[in-house]
Amino acid sequence: MPVTGNYGQGGASGQRPSCWSTIKMGFGMGFFVGMSAGVIFGTFGGLRGGMRGRELMGTIGKTMLQSGGTFGTFMGIGMGLRGCL
Repeated sequence: MPVTGNYGQGGASGQRPSCWSTIKMGFGMGFFVGMSAGVIFGTFGGLRGGMRGRELMGTIGKTMLQSGGTFGTFMGIGMGLRGCL
């Protein structure tokens, strides 16, 4: 069932966002959700492994980027399939 309504702010009434902007929005949302999950998993995993200080911060940052990139990619693909097809 097609979605109807006003899209965006300040644009023409009823104009849909472009396919590329939909994919970018999905990637951005997924990236930040994945980063927040990466903070949680990286912290618990690092502390469980006995890490402290700089080593713990590096592990948390690496986990944040990995999970953010992975989840952002899948959300971008999903939003692209939903918004472009």
